[in-house]
Amino acid sequence: MKIAFFDTKPYDMPGFDHYAAGTDLEIKYFETKLNEDTVSLAAGFDGVCVFVNDTVNETVVNKLYEMGVKVIALRCAGFNNVDTRACFGKIHVFRVPAYSPYAVAEHAMALLLTVNRKTHKAYNRTREFNFSLSGLSGFDLHGKTVGIIGTGKIGQIFADICRGFGMKILAYDKFPNPNTGLDYVDLPELFTKSDIISLHCPLTDETHHLINEESIAMMKQGVVLLNTSRGGLVDTEALIQGIKSGKVRGACLDVYEEEGDLFYEDYSSNVVQDDTLVRLIAMPNVIVTSHQAFLTEEALNNIAETTVDNLVKFFNDVPNPDREVCYHCSRKNDCQKERHKKCF
Repeated sequence: MKIAFFDTKPYDMPGFDHYAAGTDLEIKYFETKLNEDTVSLAAGFDGVCVFVNDTVNETVVNKLYEMGVKVIALRCAGFNNVDTRACFGKIHVFRVPAYSPYAVAEHAMALLLTVNRKTHKAYNRTREFNFSLSGLSGFDLHGKTVGIIGTGKIGQIFADICRGFGMKILAYDKFPNPNTGLDYVDLPELFTKSDIISLHCPLTDETHHLINEESIAMMKQGVVLLNTSRGGLVDTEALIQGIKSGKVRGACLDVYEEEGDLFYEDYSSNVVQDDTLVRLIAMPNVIVTSHQAFLTEEALNNIAETTVDNLVKFFNDVPNPDREVCYHCSRKNDCQKERHKKCF
């Protein structure tokens, strides 16, 4: 079984080579992202493996299907970049639901601590032997209220970390989990009462620009916003205006809604053409990391192991419902199959 592996980075290959050894999988790595211009590279392959910034829209799906591609393996949890409706009945889609929720939750806290205590500024100062403390004051996390939007595994672990700091927790989820012990509230209450807001929900039509001009207006003066989920959850222009007005005290962004052509690449010798991103990075109370929250040794290992397992099970006709992404399964009234069987 031949697999075209798109958007390859050096840290991807060792794990996948290790877990694919001894299987019937033959992997060919491509540095380019999968999109309408590059989909022809998948000709002659049985499956493709894609990441968060690959574009698997209806046009790409139809071309993959015409070329005989049978499976799309996402090496990530989110699947908003895949048109699952176009895939249904043609190409099976699998993901990695939980590679390391600790990695993402810990990165979110690292960003919060950094923007609050300004350790990034202190680091740059002391390298120049500037030991002034002017402008480096932060605030105690203890006793502050953090609003967590999305209480899946990552959101729950982030809540546990916040508890360790003595923070009060408010939570929102479209499908609240009564077993978490979290205090669930509606979104307006979370916005108005939280000192810090952290996003851990998927990007859907419903959550697109969840953070916008209206929601920011409801927030506390001096709120800190964290986003380690998907860039499209935040209306970037509205966020910039909130920062400029002082409504938003700080922003920690591991994702950006227009990151596709920028993140994971080195543009240090180029003039970046995205003026919005340039404005964000220039702001002293904004920290941007390049979608690296997942990047731990444990997570990379789990991603490779699970993705290879997804592909092996598929080609051996072993049902894998817990990891299969199906348009009809996401719409419960449309699902006519039993969960131990394939989607189609």
